[in-house]
Amino acid sequence: MPEEAVPQGAAERADGAPGEAPRDCTGACCHGGAKMAVLAYSLGKREINQHFTIKNAKLISIALVVLLLVFHTASRYYGGGDSCEWLLSRGRYLGENVWQPYGCMMHKYKSIEAKTCLAEKRVAFVGDSRIRQLFYSFIKVIDPERREDGNKHEDISFEDESSSVNVDFLWHPEANNSMKERLTSWTKEASAKPDVVILGAATWSIKLHSGSSEALQQYKVNLTAIAVHLERLADHGEVYWVLQDPVNEEVLSDNRKMITNQQLELYNEAAVDVLNSSKRNGRSRVKLLAASRQAAMETITLSDDGLHLPESTRNVGAMVLMNSVCNKQLRPIDGSCCQTLPHPNLLQKLSACFFLGSALIFVVLHLLGNNRHRRPVPPDVESLEEKKPATAAVPLGPKAPFQALCRMGIIMGYFYLCDRADVFMKEQKFYTHSTFFIPLIYIFVLGVFYSENSKETKLLNREQTDEWKGWMQLVILIYHISGASAFIPVYMHVRVLVAAYLFQTGYGHFSFFWLKGDFGLYRVCQVLFRLNFLVLVLCVVMDRPYQFYYFVPLVTFWFVVIYGTLAMWPQILQKKANNSGMWHLGVLAKLLGLLMFICFFAYSQGFFESIFSVWPISKLFELNGSIHEWWFRWKLDRFAVIHGMLFAFIYLVLQKRQVLSEGKGDALFSAKISNLLLLLSVVSFITYSIWASSCKTKTECNEMHPYISVVQILAFILIRNIPGYARSIYSSFFAWFGKISLELFICQYHIWLAADTKGILVLIPGIPSLNIMVSTFIFVCVAHEISLITNDLAQVVIPKDSVALLKRMAAMALFSLTVLLLARGSQPTPGA
Repeated sequence: MPEEAVPQGAAERADGAPGEAPRDCTGACCHGGAKMAVLAYSLGKREINQHFTIKNAKLISIALVVLLLVFHTASRYYGGGDSCEWLLSRGRYLGENVWQPYGCMMHKYKSIEAKTCLAEKRVAFVGDSRIRQLFYSFIKVIDPERREDGNKHEDISFEDESSSVNVDFLWHPEANNSMKERLTSWTKEASAKPDVVILGAATWSIKLHSGSSEALQQYKVNLTAIAVHLERLADHGEVYWVLQDPVNEEVLSDNRKMITNQQLELYNEAAVDVLNSSKRNGRSRVKLLAASRQAAMETITLSDDGLHLPESTRNVGAMVLMNSVCNKQLRPIDGSCCQTLPHPNLLQKLSACFFLGSALIFVVLHLLGNNRHRRPVPPDVESLEEKKPATAAVPLGPKAPFQALCRMGIIMGYFYLCDRADVFMKEQKFYTHSTFFIPLIYIFVLGVFYSENSKETKLLNREQTDEWKGWMQLVILIYHISGASAFIPVYMHVRVLVAAYLFQTGYGHFSFFWLKGDFGLYRVCQVLFRLNFLVLVLCVVMDRPYQFYYFVPLVTFWFVVIYGTLAMWPQILQKKANNSGMWHLGVLAKLLGLLMFICFFAYSQGFFESIFSVWPISKLFELNGSIHEWWFRWKLDRFAVIHGMLFAFIYLVLQKRQVLSEGKGDALFSAKISNLLLLLSVVSFITYSIWASSCKTKTECNEMHPYISVVQILAFILIRNIPGYARSIYSSFFAWFGKISLELFICQYHIWLAADTKGILVLIPGIPSLNIMVSTFIFVCVAHEISLITNDLAQVVIPKDSVALLKRMAAMALFSLTVLLLARGSQPTPGA
């Protein structure tokens, strides 16, 4: 530090003799260094915020989407975009026994699914002992209890009487005349022709002829003759040639030492050349199964004899075959490989026309006159406080709603391309502790970096609740994309976060109605529109039921319950309660009635289901024709909202009686009470984590969750608010995400995750970390833009004039009923 930076008179002002000045200089240097660090920190944040604005970020995201669309379209057109080919040829291990095909998701078939797919079909495995292994793995998918009890070097049959599935293994260890004759018989006898044929052979040819070049040439000749019959069989069924898996040469027995990986590679090359040259009409109908070979390269060292694969690797090959054969028929959500895309239904076509029409009207209005408008700052209808614009905003012009709909249409097009069109790739999730906890560390560091002084220091003030929603939403996003629900301790902690959202719902809406007493229709419609607009659009565009986006129906239901509880006679407000403390008992009576209502529904599942299964209410709460999912979600956090309402009531009463100290830097309670409550909060956190880690099943944990989640929520609130310095700061990073938390939660379903949340969207294949960063960047920009669009449209759709609002509601009710009837009429009839 330069000498002139030391304040004059430092030595004289310091305690002690002038000779001790160097010690004080050091202190001044340290103090100056700290100031420089703070200055650098502030300038760094200012520099970042100046150049990396949300507007610039959105422009970058648009450019990225265009480039990625061009890249993926070109790569599919020129590089082969068949997901069946990806499934059969390429992939990697995500972890032990978890195989990930390149660019698509592989469904793990269960017995009942396999029987449904293969009902009344014949499957034939033809080849040597390795094909026999694959045969056993395949039939174990159909019948998990099946044992490998067949004789070696003999044919083996399997039949499932319930589904009339026949799977045969035919012993033909060499590609010779014997195999050819078998195939020839199938081409001539239509009744005995298999629907699926899986065959392969090479090791016996190498073994019997000691790897001679003459044997390889004869193999090519024989396979050329066989290929003609394989093509004929492929005209009426599916035919797979299994490429040879590697061997572990070090542990091969002496009579197998000649079966080297070099020899196997030569035989594989010969098979590929012959089968590709036997194309009919420009393409080969015989599919090459190479994925199991690639999987075996990483696991062959685990083989007992160096030749036959471990069971886990065989299972990969069997599941690849099952996906290739069955995905087209069963269309599993988490099996994107080999699936043909369904055509858009009537509602999807109508929605596309609606957005195109809005864009056309916007263009016409724009050409007629460029009437600029400034977007007003919208109210935050979910919080207690209203955002007040610094200046009076200019009302939206006539083209503003069409501009918003045009932007929404473009975004919905991106949604459709991501999760309904065969443009971008999809991969499955795989949980590891690092994929969950390392991103948590990243966001925590960013949250601390963007810490700011809070404008107010009240308990659960606006900035703090935005921060709370923000970090919870980020944790939930990481939880979803990492597949952390497989880890019960993480699952239970995230369950608390969902309960905390509902707690905030009860707290925020109770506080608003208690303090302001605004039970008007305008307020209700604003909240309902803000909560449901995006979801209702997605229900039509993405062809998904309302209950699929379970959190929105849940929050909407509880808002209606809160409103009904507080709006019904007698309406008790803070102003009325100030005049007489008896009104406080009236509020408690209402809350007690609500508690009884919750308990009645919770312990009467039959009555609950009978209420929500009545059409058209059932259209809002059924998922896959059942109300069970709604029952599970509702029951799991049934007390969270009333806990939030009760907390808000107690807090507001204590605040009015000036029991709390909410000044800047002041502890919320006296020192003794504050320390005691902080200690209890920390102990409860630790106790809950120990309990969550000891749970054996999710069912066991979920039984206790509704009763104990509130303890964790209250513990967090106390730790965050009792110390005065904690209430004086907040993370603007988390608060920014908190303001768009609803859009983030909904958008993740289709443009961050994939296959209706079962997988992960792949925009950049081959580089998982870069893919996550790019897809996340675009995802956040889209969520923020949808938030702005929703606020713009809310001002148009929800007018403040009561008469106009009633007319709009009637029109929207008629429109919704029409949509429900169209959706009901467009559903396929059973057995069609």
